[in-house]
Amino acid sequence: MTPEFKERARAIKLAIFDVDGVLTDGKLYFLVDGSEFKTFNTLDGHGIKMLINSGVRTAIISGRKTPVVERRAQNLGIQHLYQGREDKIAVLDELLGELGLDYEQVAYLGDDLPDLPVIRRVGLGVAVANADSFVRQHAFAVTQARGGEGAAREFCESIMLAQGTLEAAQAAYL
Repeated sequence: MTPEFKERARAIKLAIFDVDGVLTDGKLYFLVDGSEFKTFNTLDGHGIKMLINSGVRTAIISGRKTPVVERRAQNLGIQHLYQGREDKIAVLDELLGELGLDYEQVAYLGDDLPDLPVIRRVGLGVAVANADSFVRQHAFAVTQARGGEGAAREFCESIMLAQGTLEAAQAAYL
């Protein structure tokens, strides 16, 4: 973790996640009846829960809309869910107005071009390892893990490490 990453991560009060390609592997699964399902990584989920418990607010902004994401957000305790919203900057501005936060207090984890405006605007814009190459090029940092394979956990733990809350969260399991 670079000193600049640590400095930016210390200021984070809100962590925002994209879904497809970040909390999932990016594949879309459709059943014969037209319904959709997604697979999520339990390590990512527990990382998000630990981040919430450390005092960082969380949100999901997704261009797609599916009941599965609503259920996952509820299960994890994610406080703010925005689905079917392709203009992610508009959602970000709306959310910051509601919470009284500044861009520098926000971290965002994304993978594709629709995420790029937010990645570039927030204090800590991060791309997953298998993100689009243009997105990786313009992100402040890139995870080592791929989307849906621990990238969200890595993102959460890096914020907690910078904020000094990771060790206590892990020690609770000893």
